[in-house]
Amino acid sequence: MAPELIFHGGVGAVGLVSGATALAARKGGRTHRAAGTLFFIAMLTTAASGATMGALKGEPLNAIAGVLTIYLLATAWMAVRRRGGAIGWFEWGAFLFAVAGASGAYLYTAASVRDGAAFMGGVPGYGFAIVVGLAAALDLSVLLRRGVAGKQRLMRHLWRMHAGFFVAVGSFFPGQLQFFPEFVREIRPLILLFIPPFAVLGSMLFWLARVQFTRAASSGASGLGMGEA
Repeated sequence: MAPELIFHGGVGAVGLVSGATALAARKGGRTHRAAGTLFFIAMLTTAASGATMGALKGEPLNAIAGVLTIYLLATAWMAVRRRGGAIGWFEWGAFLFAVAGASGAYLYTAASVRDGAAFMGGVPGYGFAIVVGLAAALDLSVLLRRGVAGKQRLMRHLWRMHAGFFVAVGSFFPGQLQFFPEFVREIRPLILLFIPPFAVLGSMLFWLARVQFTRAASSGASGLGMGEA
């Protein structure tokens, strides 16, 4: 196996383990903070390496997925680092990047569908375009409101971190079927590989509901163990 693939897979494995640990740990505790920081660094690294390999190998969809994952994680991190009710150059840049990313993902996927070369009929590519298009709309909302605070701030952090984690988990379960035994690739066992990524989505919905309908956001960003910039 090529060294770059070993590096990419190794760092990705660190991201999967640290991400799962951060989800399971008590929010705001030392374990959550440490695992969350390790997850953030590992996912940025593996997304950057994946985007680079995708670009070099002529795999635009992988390159787009890597770059957009970096965007989701970076904006999630900044959501709790930025002082509540404030914006700066980062938020403007994130909005423009999201618009360009959503447009690029859509146009590339549409062209692949027309050429009959789209992976899974273009579903992953269109999915990326929809998610990043939604993110761009929410970025615009943040700009128009001159920042977010309280529940909206935590929810912005939560859904974007979970989205980045979903991409990472989905890239392995079931994105790397070649590493699984032959019997796992059959229809019934294959369905089991979709459980981990959808478990991440379930966790996202749980935490968004908890923040929205309970007092979980009353402690602000400190509830997630992060300060302000």
